[in-house]
Amino acid sequence: MEQNPLVIFMPSGRRARVATGTPLLDAAREMGVEIESICGGKLTCGKCRVLVEHGRFEKHGILSDGGHLSAESSEERQLLDRKKSEANARLSCVACVTDDVLIEVPPESRAQKQIIRKHATDRVIELDPAVRQVYVELESAELGEHRGDWGRLQAALKEQWNLDVPHIDINTLRDLQKNIRKGKWAVTVSLWHDREVIEVRPAYDEGIYGLAVDIGSTTVAGYLCNLQTGEVVATESVMNPQITYGEDLMSRVSYAMMHDDGTKKMHGAIIKSLNRLIADAARQAEISVSQIVDAVFVGNTTMIHLLLGIDPSELGGAPFALANRDSMDIKARDLKLKLNPAAYVHIMPAEAGHVGADNVAALLAEEPYQQDETILMVDVGTNAEITLGNQAWMLSASSPTGPAFEGAQIAYGMRAAPGAIERVRIDPTTFEGKFRVIGEEKWSQEWNFATDAPLDEQTQHRAAGICGSGIIEAVAELFRVGIITGDGRFRDDLPTDRVTFDGPRGSYVLATAEQTTNGEPILVTQDDVRNIQLGKAALYAGCKLLMNRAGITSVDRVVLAGAFGSYIDPQYAMLLGLFPDCELSCVNAVGNAAGDGARIALLNHHKRDEAQRVAHWITYVETAVDPSFQDEFVGAIHIPHKTDEFPHLKGLLPDVESAELPTRRRRRRR
Repeated sequence: MEQNPLVIFMPSGRRARVATGTPLLDAAREMGVEIESICGGKLTCGKCRVLVEHGRFEKHGILSDGGHLSAESSEERQLLDRKKSEANARLSCVACVTDDVLIEVPPESRAQKQIIRKHATDRVIELDPAVRQVYVELESAELGEHRGDWGRLQAALKEQWNLDVPHIDINTLRDLQKNIRKGKWAVTVSLWHDREVIEVRPAYDEGIYGLAVDIGSTTVAGYLCNLQTGEVVATESVMNPQITYGEDLMSRVSYAMMHDDGTKKMHGAIIKSLNRLIADAARQAEISVSQIVDAVFVGNTTMIHLLLGIDPSELGGAPFALANRDSMDIKARDLKLKLNPAAYVHIMPAEAGHVGADNVAALLAEEPYQQDETILMVDVGTNAEITLGNQAWMLSASSPTGPAFEGAQIAYGMRAAPGAIERVRIDPTTFEGKFRVIGEEKWSQEWNFATDAPLDEQTQHRAAGICGSGIIEAVAELFRVGIITGDGRFRDDLPTDRVTFDGPRGSYVLATAEQTTNGEPILVTQDDVRNIQLGKAALYAGCKLLMNRAGITSVDRVVLAGAFGSYIDPQYAMLLGLFPDCELSCVNAVGNAAGDGARIALLNHHKRDEAQRVAHWITYVETAVDPSFQDEFVGAIHIPHKTDEFPHLKGLLPDVESAELPTRRRRRRR
């Protein structure tokens, strides 16, 4: 039989086959993808606008094209044109599915906005930014005196501030004479590293800002800072639009390799999103984007290549060569970034082919290279960066954990948005589960669906899916209470209807139909468990590889960096076997350390030099070609590990092992 068309919505990653002729809006609702719609398909609001991606997407196994939707009417096109929409835009309320299609739901069309948990943390930062302002008074021009206004400004800077400034930005030079005379021969000058004049304002006019940006594979976080006080005046986050071309790094590298315009498309997508982030941050802080005179960007090596418009193909195979490892200073206008026209963007250095500027920034924030104790730091994402060491030595590596930890490749997975299950607990006696979703403080067993109940007692959110922290806790809890064994298989001898089987493959009913947005139960499937096992095994194997290389069997402290690390319970993370055994009180989540490191480098230019030194000092271990990685990986697939001991989990590990399973009739899925 011919299969129904496959529809994939990004960035949520939700997918399903739907009947031919199904409107995209209906398909989205069936999958729990919330799209704004006010007019109910009357072609008046235009809020349900989506973007149709064109081309073959190997990661998703799909060929998508605008012709795979019903033809647009003249009324639909007129409405889209009035709203100045892209050529590939459609209104999901009237566009019907006729064949496989990949759909991007832009931020403004999402009814449930992505919650991006990359907040800046409080840190003591010595303020010494790369850009500073000085006020100078110039000698007026006189007949017969031929220095020129730039020469007069140089002389004033030397006389009043003892600064020899050799350069002025060409855009600044173009407006120099106008601004000097408008200020009546007094100006406020913005200097970059005291080597270049990048802005001249008439008279006394203080107020300069800088932007620190962490470009993650999934999310992009920006922190707008006052360069005179160090204060974070605005925080903005967006989904990385490149996720359309692949959820993990290798998928995006493959897309660039297989499509002649792949790099150009992904470069354009991130620049567009960054400009939106910049505009939103400036609006939030009530300043002009022209007041943003400096920026520091970090990201993994693939993200930095795509930011710069560099083909990342060389990162797709050994020897994983970088276009450039060292830090760079690039004019924002050369990247088409809408900051001050003369502003520089500082790109922090990388360590090696797959440990990039984001890891260097995290090191700058946490400074394990200045500590006596041995610290294991892991930044969990689609590609995990791992560092190990102290002030005497440091090792680093990367592990391809895949996107399962962020809700992708999970049957009912989704991003961290309202309605996503983020906390899970299972009763060890009854095997009944309870959970908490983003946006609802009550646990699920406290929810009240009665329409006659007082409004403050009615449940405001139902479950729409499972996000990264939720699937980690779900699998760990399934193991803790003995529903799954150490090898990840569901037991078939338990007295509960929560465990069902489809042939040999078990599932656990986490949320009942009544508790979900679409009236269908949310399951944790055998494939979900397996994907989490594979991801956690890659991370654990990377950690063990570094420990073996260093000749140590334990660490003093574990630091969980990144947004994901901040929202997983360290006990559950270790119970699952994400990292080797450690005293639980010595496992700490530090938030978005990469973003904090970028902010540190923004506010103190000496830290940029320190980052460069650390990036060259640390020793990188290539997991992809290390012969022992596979052995460590195989052992780590078991929960928490096949052979390694976890003494600090005493009392939490179940006694049930797969060898003890009796053979009983399995409960079939209804």
